Amino acid sequence: MLELNTDKMLAEKADGIGWMTFNNPARRNATSLEMWQAIAVILGDFAADPAVRVVVMRGAGDKAFISGADISQFEDQRADAEAAARYNAVAEGARVAMAALEKPLIAQIRGYCLGGGVAIAMAADMRFASEDSSFGIPAARLGISYGFGYLKKLVDLVGPAHAKEMLLTARRFGAEEALRIGLVNRVVPVAELEPTVLEVCAAIVDNAPLSIIANKATIDEVAKDPDARDMARIEELGRLCFDSADYAEGRRAFMEKRKPVWSGE
Repeated sequence: MLELNTDKMLAEKADGIGWMTFNNPARRNATSLEMWQAIAVILGDFAADPAVRVVVMRGAGDKAFISGADISQFEDQRADAEAAARYNAVAEGARVAMAALEKPLIAQIRGYCLGGGVAIAMAADMRFASEDSSFGIPAARLGISYGFGYLKKLVDLVGPAHAKEMLLTARRFGAEEALRIGLVNRVVPVAELEPTVLEVCAAIVDNAPLSIIANKATIDEVAKDPDARDMARIEELGRLCFDSADYAEGRRAFMEKRKPVWSGE
């Protein structure tokens, strides 16, 4: 069993899915320093387990995905620029783990998704939200700013005008508005949220692992500035797919009109 430094994060595995749950419902799943540390540990374990084919992030309870950072820790751990830098270094470790995950990462969003919760949701490859979810970045009400990487991701998703509206007004965006501006992939009734995510996960698990990894990585490279793209990695991932046993199995299964059995090799 995976050992974590906090009970505010949960990790489960079932049917090819790694479930990472933000388990702080009393504070609407606000993230503490310990939770940031646990994210990297959980994702490292999921990344190393070939049985895990896709990862889902969710919040405990029915009120929030993540309502932002745990402000009760600000006085001790983010009181000034130096303390904030130490805190941000831990959070950056979690962000690096999310960005480095080769497997698809999905955010299952119900309720509040605010501040750092939006940052975590944006780290996912796909975001599915319930009709009662809401989104906001209240940095201007706290007197803080976000770094380049965070805001570039936001601008890439929703465009500069919507990003400015979110940051400069600090207002809440409802689920349908978040869908309209491109912040989430899909909005569904509350009762359909987890079944929708499970359906997407099942489709991913049903497909060839190396193809999933290669195509996710290539899309991520496409999204980078041209001079930052790792074209050699893209070419290598494509070669691995075409030289794989799974490619041969896929061809055979198509000709034999049967479901392929993937080995991930």
